[in-house]
Amino acid sequence: MLRLKILASTVPLILAAVFARSGFGTTAQPCIAIDQTAVRIATAPWQAQMRVGFTDNPAAATVRVQIVDDADAADFTVIDDIDGAVADNAEADVCHLNTSSYVAITDTPSATEPLIYLSKDGNADYRIFVKSKTFSLRDAAALIVGAHRDRNHVAAAL
Repeated sequence: MLRLKILASTVPLILAAVFARSGFGTTAQPCIAIDQTAVRIATAPWQAQMRVGFTDNPAAATVRVQIVDDADAADFTVIDDIDGAVADNAEADVCHLNTSSYVAITDTPSATEPLIYLSKDGNADYRIFVKSKTFSLRDAAALIVGAHRDRNHVAAAL
């Protein structure tokens, strides 16, 4: 009987921890707005509608993302946390909506999932500029690829 009471008291704690990890927490998730839909990095595996992986081998990549040093040369620019300022625009509002698509970064993507080669070299599908305390280069690359998941880059990478 004591075992049942211990089990009954720990199950709600485990469930609360799982739900807190999957989105009820206060940590900011990297997010971008495309039209009226937000694309964000998944915090839990079951959230993701898409998974992406990264490779150091450009020949194995299906998508190439170039890191650029100039925001004007980028297709996707992330600049945030400047002097503690908070963005006050429609894109920032869209990221707070529930109409989100989630992208997970995985170490073992399947053959049908995008495999991203991230480098400073040219000949890329996307160019990104990131100056952020919230977004990593990998987050930004995963988000831009996830936002354009309908495009096929396999031929461009060959």
